Amino acid sequence: MIVLSGPTQLFTVIALVSLPTVMFGGYSLLGLLRKRKLTDEQRAYFRAGHAHAGVLLVLALITLQLVAAGGLGAAGQWVVCLLLLVGILAQSGGMFLNLLPGRKPLAHGVTVSGAVLLAAAMITTAVGVAVA
Repeated sequence: MIVLSGPTQLFTVIALVSLPTVMFGGYSLLGLLRKRKLTDEQRAYFRAGHAHAGVLLVLALITLQLVAAGGLGAAGQWVVCLLLLVGILAQSGGMFLNLLPGRKPLAHGVTVSGAVLLAAAMITTAVGVAVA
């Protein structure tokens, strides 16, 4: 049995508490779609941001289990947890930034930065699992 403590316990709680916000985002999207308040492009970015947020939170919950069971020390666990948190916020948040006019370059940069941070979290987690 995997015992969560320290950063893995804290960030598991953060991920679980964040999931209802993604659920509310789905509810909000349905309301906007019914009222036809979004352009086709806005709808696509809203859906992409919403889907990425949900999927990445589930990925984080799985990754946190691996981090807790792996061979990373406390500092390594904190690093992975922070990379996951900021990476998820950046990747999905960057897609939501596309909803704002004139923000495409910034939105693209934020989304790509999130992907890089998430990749770093996955590689660090893999190292922790390999040395366990």
